[in-house]
Amino acid sequence: MKTYLVGGAVRDALLGLKASERDWVVVGSSPDEMQAAGYKQVGANFPVFLHPGNGEEYALARTEKKQGHGYHGFKVDFHPGVTLEEDLERRDLTINAIARAEDGSLIDPFGGRADIENRLLRHVSAAFVEDPLRVLRVARFAARFAHLGFHVHPSTLALMREITQSGELQHLAPERCWREIERAMRTQTPSVFVRVLRDCAALEDMLPEVDALFGVPQQEKYHPEIDTGEHLLMALDVAAKLAEGSATVVFAVLLHDLGKGLTEPGDLPAHIGHEAAGVTLVDRVCERFRVPRAVHKLARKVCRSHLECHRIMQARPATVLRLLESLDAFRDDRVLADFVVACEADYRGRKDYGERPYPQAKYLLDAGRAAMAVKSADLDLEGVSGPQVGERMRQARIRAIAAL
Repeated sequence: MKTYLVGGAVRDALLGLKASERDWVVVGSSPDEMQAAGYKQVGANFPVFLHPGNGEEYALARTEKKQGHGYHGFKVDFHPGVTLEEDLERRDLTINAIARAEDGSLIDPFGGRADIENRLLRHVSAAFVEDPLRVLRVARFAARFAHLGFHVHPSTLALMREITQSGELQHLAPERCWREIERAMRTQTPSVFVRVLRDCAALEDMLPEVDALFGVPQQEKYHPEIDTGEHLLMALDVAAKLAEGSATVVFAVLLHDLGKGLTEPGDLPAHIGHEAAGVTLVDRVCERFRVPRAVHKLARKVCRSHLECHRIMQARPATVLRLLESLDAFRDDRVLADFVVACEADYRGRKDYGERPYPQAKYLLDAGRAAMAVKSADLDLEGVSGPQVGERMRQARIRAIAAL
């Protein structure tokens, strides 16, 4: 029995990055032998074991052969004769198909180190097409490593198009898709994720509501970049910077302008009412991928109310309070901060707007704090009951906002 460190830990070490976790492959062993050595089996579809000491995952070397649709459509073979090279060959990208032996030597049968040096995301073998999730994974890796100069090899992009055209993406489990989307939203350049999916026609297949934004014009006065899709890409990267890796905020920005894809051609480049129109599409996307409730809620709020945030400096205190109430800011103080960041990303994600001030953010946060500081104990409620108490509270909050 031999063990090898594999995958992301080896890749990240070669890139000078800190690995978040370590995965191991075991060659020449069996489930019985692993359990006898104290490892705890956790894999349902193929044997994966937890180390009795450090809890890290050790998987038996295996091969996979496509036999049906979806994640479970594979025949897995993990007998003791499976070699390390056979296990590495089933992996998606060459940079993820490098192993490190116990003596520190590298096993790199598919040229992963050269691809790291050349900043290439390249498939290991023709078996790449057998797992449609790899379309999303490669797009996510492209976004994750874009700042290091990585790009998808043309031949790999061609295979991604082939997967899209096959219809296999439709067989992916929603939860697996969301996991890749969420991780892509945490990268420094989530725009690259969208671009790569669009380059292989997968964006139209999986997120047609987002794909529909490309080529849709906006008023140059407000959007010098004009194209709605290009604005979206710019806003995503601004959001990634402002939100410091919050997938919740960046995903809300991804969906904030979906209503512009519904504008009638005769009304362009104006998009009157696109905020309310887009909410139904936000719901459709979130239901498709079974997006967590908190993420879905913020996306709806940003879609519906981002223009209100942009105009908040001209709003009356009562209008400001209504926005805070619609955001449910008094029950969840975090949602206001996330909403403001998403709106700022929308504003700055325009040509020549990147460094412009956005005082709306501070004002709305200050308004929220002022309104939340009002407590019923501080009010004169003698002889007041029922709905009148709530109205007294509202009026006090309006006065607090007006005093800013």
